[in-house]
Amino acid sequence: MNLPAVSEPAPAPRSRPSKDILWLVLPASAGVVVGLLWWLLAPGGLNLISGNPDLSNPDNPESWLPRDLVLAALMLLSGCVTGLFLDGKLQGSRARPRLVYALLGGVAGALIAWLAGLLAAQLWGPPPNPNLGPGYGFTLRSYAVLLLWTGATAFVTFVLSLFGVLSTKPVK
Repeated sequence: MNLPAVSEPAPAPRSRPSKDILWLVLPASAGVVVGLLWWLLAPGGLNLISGNPDLSNPDNPESWLPRDLVLAALMLLSGCVTGLFLDGKLQGSRARPRLVYALLGGVAGALIAWLAGLLAAQLWGPPPNPNLGPGYGFTLRSYAVLLLWTGATAFVTFVLSLFGVLSTKPVK
């Protein structure tokens, strides 16, 4: 007796991970570089920008604002670069996930940059003075700086998208 063979459904093709996840991974990994640059350039760190010996002491309150401003500038630059790389990639059905990944990558990159800068200060900087308390040393005073990477990415993306919409000719 010949029984017909029962056909099993073909296995579903294995879905490859989307390349869109790179928009999360690359900014997050760039955070390490930004954090090291922060420590190298900022007052209280290696102080390569000012070279002022008074500002090289991380316990000096006059170095706090310039240190935060150096990180703010690096965050703005990183966000603008991310937004520029994202330009032209916001077409089609994968536009929303790319933008969300890029914004989340900016958040992760900012946090990693902050922590990498603090780690660099612990590894290569002078030890903190225990008599002054935990608020002194190479730290970040204004935590709002950590939002600048994502904010700059969103702003640059918005402006470039706006220019793209305004520059298209209407179809007659």
